[in-house]
Amino acid sequence: MSDFGSEEGEEDQGPYLGEYEGGRNENEERHGHGKATLPNTDTYEGMYDCGKRHGQGVYRFKNGARYIGEYLKNRKHGQGTFIYPDGSKYEGSWVDDQRCGFGKYSYVNGDTYEGEWKDHQRHGQGTYTYAATGTKYVGRWQIGKREGHGELIHANHKYVGVFKDDKPMGKGKYVFDIGCEQHGEYIPIEQEKEDKGDDEEPSANIVPKWKAGQVTAIHLKTEEDMEEEEEAAKEQTEEPSSTEQPAESQEETTEEKKEKTEEGEMEEKKEEETKQETAPEAGEDTTTGAEEGGNQETADPAPEDQEQSAE
Repeated sequence: MSDFGSEEGEEDQGPYLGEYEGGRNENEERHGHGKATLPNTDTYEGMYDCGKRHGQGVYRFKNGARYIGEYLKNRKHGQGTFIYPDGSKYEGSWVDDQRCGFGKYSYVNGDTYEGEWKDHQRHGQGTYTYAATGTKYVGRWQIGKREGHGELIHANHKYVGVFKDDKPMGKGKYVFDIGCEQHGEYIPIEQEKEDKGDDEEPSANIVPKWKAGQVTAIHLKTEEDMEEEEEAAKEQTEEPSSTEQPAESQEETTEEKKEKTEEGEMEEKKEEETKQETAPEAGEDTTTGAEEGGNQETADPAPEDQEQSAE
């Protein structure tokens, strides 16, 4: 990702300044459009201002790299494309010779990063796509590493959580396309320390381990669901609430309640009268009533008794 072959200023090369064809100002400085071959055989063709590359231009390095874009006082500044010797490419914003702002980097292995940059490194919000698997990381970056909230999106599921030092760490969840999600957290596990030699202390290797938690269902709302919810909300706002019923309906409900209570009282009186008429006199035998079907539930034998009698 580094720029192979830094651009050397023509004015710092000693007596021999290479070759130049183009415009000059009153002070015989390179000014306007020109074409130059530098002492190190790099070439530049584009705009100059008072002896410095300034404006749109194309710089070709002797190792095959090239920059096509804007300059400000000999420094890459503005929008530009840098094609590196290995075939990787950066297209985006530059500030003071550094990748800075929004840009897209296409790596030699097919991976891509599109997002924010600062001081030549991924920094801010961005999306990194891994060409070999199709996996994407969408989230925050800090000094070239995944840091903060992000999503690691795979073919049929994704992880949503917090990243620290380029690794998932802390609480998060896995969301599956089948309609469920698993909550949990990544716990840092310290592995065996790596020995870097006699001069340096061995450093601990921290590996995050997933601790699974509760699995819950997820519901992805469709357009039809959204429309139904909107219609239901409209109906609720249009219909009057129960406390705001018209006076006539309230009167009808009270009258209905009175009628029901009166009917209930009449039925209770009839039941008491029938009980009194059918009640047996003192000394009367009541066993025949049970045998003829008085209380079927208690008269019938239990299931267990039926099985025993059948045997």
